[in-house]
Amino acid sequence: MATIFSKIIGGEIPGQIVYRDDVCAAFLDLEPLTQGHTLVVPLVEVDQWTDLQPETINHLMQTAARIGRAQLQAFGGHRVGIIIQGFEVPHAHIHVFPTSGPEDFDFARKQHRSPQLLAEDAGALQAALAADQG
Repeated sequence: MATIFSKIIGGEIPGQIVYRDDVCAAFLDLEPLTQGHTLVVPLVEVDQWTDLQPETINHLMQTAARIGRAQLQAFGGHRVGIIIQGFEVPHAHIHVFPTSGPEDFDFARKQHRSPQLLAEDAGALQAALAADQG
């Protein structure tokens, strides 16, 4: 059975996809830690990131860095945080989000964002990604 991430990537259910290539896709988290919180997900369904091929892990991290640069440009923050924990969905993924301090890493602080605000966030992030060709 396909994961919710595969369904988002495949267009079966709605999601704010901000980036996609032949290895991965990146889309906004519906309950972000901070504004612009994005999930970088391999197209192939692998439960644990440690089981991914090394070249896939490298590609995901390069994509996460590019997303992070765009997040800082679009939303501000002091740094970009990443979390790989994998308990929510059995499909490897990297949480990437702009952060201003350690408190931003607390999943208990997740907040719901409306579809309209997520669409606005996606537009801002896509514009910043377009400006960063690295």
